[in-house]
Parts: sequence; structure tokens; C-alpha cells
Amino acid sequence: MNTFRHVLAVLMLMFMPGAVLFWFVIHPFIRFWRRIGLRRSGAILTALLTVFAAGVFLLRKTLLAVEFGTNPVLIAVAVPILAACIVLRRKISRHLRFSTLGGLPELAPESHPQPLLTGGIYSRIRHPRYVEALLVMASLALVANNLATYVNWIVAIPSLLLIVRIEERELRDRFGAEYDAYCARVPRFVPRC
Repeated sequence: MNTFRHVLAVLMLMFMPGAVLFWFVIHPFIRFWRRIGLRRSGAILTALLTVFAAGVFLLRKTLLAVEFGTNPVLIAVAVPILAACIVLRRKISRHLRFSTLGGLPELAPESHPQPLLTGGIYSRIRHPRYVEALLVMASLALVANNLATYVNWIVAIPSLLLIVRIEERELRDRFGAEYDAYCARVPRFVPRC
């Protein structure tokens, strides 16, 4: 396996599943995290993500045992997907602060209030960052061309769909009728023509 694809696959497996798991740990247990406070929550969550990434790194040879080689056709497909992700990331970044990506409005809503995002890209789709995440995973998996990266991407699809459901329930609790009206006019993932 060439070095670039190997490093890409290792990084993808170390951090992307952890990012998905982060939201599975946050959303269903939000009351617990709020009760123990932002600092303790941050320390525990950082430790869990670090242990996960270290575990993947230690298992990298086993995880990356099945690789399919460099495929220029797959790379050619991946490049425009990745370019679209860069455009999407720029649109998301105009409305979504880094603190929001890190879960601060969920963990400490009093000190990190976040209004309902309905402008810009959020006026076209409700969950652009999850669309972006799936597209990034797909493009990186195509470049790495390794069984583990494809499995990671495939497992991420239903995982992110479930996270969306949990997050929407939380947003409905937080914003009420305003969120219901937003859901009625803006689709989840695919913009209306």
C-alpha cells in the first residue's frame, strides 16, 4: 500500500468513527453531561476519543490488511466529491462556529447559546454537516481504496441517520414550534429544486 493512501486510511479510521461516536455519546445522554459540567464532560469525552484513536492506531495493521491498490478511476471520482465538500464546508462555516461543532451548545446551553440556524445553506437543507461528513468519508475511502475505509463509510450512513433523528428530537425540545415550522419548509439532506 503506498504511503499516502496508508496514512489517509489510518487517519480516517482514527478520527471519523470517533467523531460519529462522539455524537452518540453526547445526544442520548445530554442530561448527564450537563449535570457533570462542561469541564468534566470535555475531559471525559476527550479521553474517550483519544483512547479510541489510539486503539485504532494500534490495530492499524489488522484493520488495513485488505487493500485494493491505487485506482486512478476511483481517485478521479473522489476529487470532484472532495471539491464539493470544500464548497459545502465554506458554506457551513459561515453559519456554524467551531464551538457548535464541538457540542458546546448541547453541553452548556446557558453559556454557549446557539440560535436555530435557518439562513444560508441551512435554508436549503437542515443537516449540511452530515451530508458533508458522508461525502468526505466516501471520497477518502475511494482514494484509500481499502476494505476498512469502505466499511467505515457504510457503517457511518445508518449511524448518522440515527444521530439526525436523536438530534432533531433534541432540537424540537429546545426550539419547539419554530423547529417544527423549519422542518416543514426545509428538507433534511437533499435540497428541493
